[in-house]
Amino acid sequence: MKITVLSGGVGGARFLRGVREHARGIPEAEITAVVNTGDDMWLTSLRIAPDLDSIMYTLAGENDEERGWGRVGETERVSGELRAYGIGWPWFTLGDLDIGTHLARTDLLRSGMPLSAVTDRITSRWDLGVHLIPATDDEVETHVTVEGGELHFQEWWTKHRATVPALGFVQHYVENSTPAPGVLAAIADADVVLIAPSNPVVSIGTILGIPGIRAAVAATSARVVGVSPIIAGAVVRGMADACLTAIGVETSAEAVGLHYGARSAGGILDAWLIDETDAAAVPALEAAGIAARAVPLWMRDPATSAQLAADALAL
Repeated sequence: MKITVLSGGVGGARFLRGVREHARGIPEAEITAVVNTGDDMWLTSLRIAPDLDSIMYTLAGENDEERGWGRVGETERVSGELRAYGIGWPWFTLGDLDIGTHLARTDLLRSGMPLSAVTDRITSRWDLGVHLIPATDDEVETHVTVEGGELHFQEWWTKHRATVPALGFVQHYVENSTPAPGVLAAIADADVVLIAPSNPVVSIGTILGIPGIRAAVAATSARVVGVSPIIAGAVVRGMADACLTAIGVETSAEAVGLHYGARSAGGILDAWLIDETDAAAVPALEAAGIAARAVPLWMRDPATSAQLAADALAL
């Protein structure tokens, strides 16, 4: 079975870990993750790829489970020195081990390798059980439109914690970008395409905004099954509610499912998993052409993450 997952950061990483664990019982299972790169940026001359790294560290067993991001056992001496020199963003702390990853990525990029090849090289260090592909090799960075101008997504998200009202989101240079090698084939050749419980606006939305990817999802012969990132009217993690509000979508499992839309009506979903607490939304979703099931969505540990993956594949 070929499983392709469209994924963002922490929520997507935990879901992918569950997909991998469940797939151990599926003969010849192949898992490919198409990963958002809209959060990427240049900082202190390093190319930072937060979602790719969060997923890599999680699948490698190297992530900090308490913080939810970064490497376990991390130190931050280099970031302290940079702050002392007045270099970089003092509110965006990079761990020393994490900087090693960014240095490796930057060196390989500057040697002429595209991001997809760099990602293959970096991830080969660990047996991840999932092939990670950046959605695009091109630099597509998400900015947030606010009163008076724009902020880089990371400044809005990390420094301001999404408290500055967002008027919209702009993916710079997306119109001239192309899917990274392997992305379209991974979608077209899949037996199932899963939409991870990642931010619908700036993670999944950015992936789908790269020319050719939404059309590939619409055209694939695979079933397309999404997992809600909203439980009982609240985001599972992060500030996705602020993103949804900015584009006029209610923070609810039903509203996000309808925002993605049914493939039969020009959207991307065949089916949508929602939490048991949101079971009342099933009739409205099915009336819109989206098969819906209510199951436990909380990914509290590897076992519950694997069960969620099993439920998605069963649907």
